[in-house]
Amino acid sequence: MSPAELDASGSSAFESSAFESTVERFGPRRGPAARAILAGVDGSDTAMRAAAYAFGLTRRQGGRLIVAFIARHSALTTLGPPVAAAVEHDTTWQVYTELRDQIRSGAEELEVPVTLLKMFGDPYTALRDTADRCQVDTVVVGASQKAGHRFAGSVATKLIRAGHWPVLVVP
Repeated sequence: MSPAELDASGSSAFESSAFESTVERFGPRRGPAARAILAGVDGSDTAMRAAAYAFGLTRRQGGRLIVAFIARHSALTTLGPPVAAAVEHDTTWQVYTELRDQIRSGAEELEVPVTLLKMFGDPYTALRDTADRCQVDTVVVGASQKAGHRFAGSVATKLIRAGHWPVLVVP
């Protein structure tokens, strides 16, 4: 969905799926040679702090910010009734639209060029592939709040182990 497809209120002229990939751009334009910072967001408190930190870092360095929202189906949704999938879709869409509005206002207020990506899939794989494709200089993510990640590894830990870029983990 391009910014041209947004009406004056900022809402979409057509309703897209929460699990459909989109790209939107906000704020001023900077050349592709500017430093690129990638921030992964999911609506959690730590992800929102990471996005705020990435905004400040991008503004200070005169770079461009790429914000990635990765939607993922819950494993339990497929086991439940069909209404569970509809609820998950609506919730994901609501989180995305709230994030999009906050990112748009931040980009305009701070005069930071932002590209907002909405993707579907595994967060680690999506962030890794996006960081490689966009040739980012830094990846910023929030610390995991889930206890199970101590055993399986969090997205931040996996990104750090990949070792392709500096990774900032915001608590």
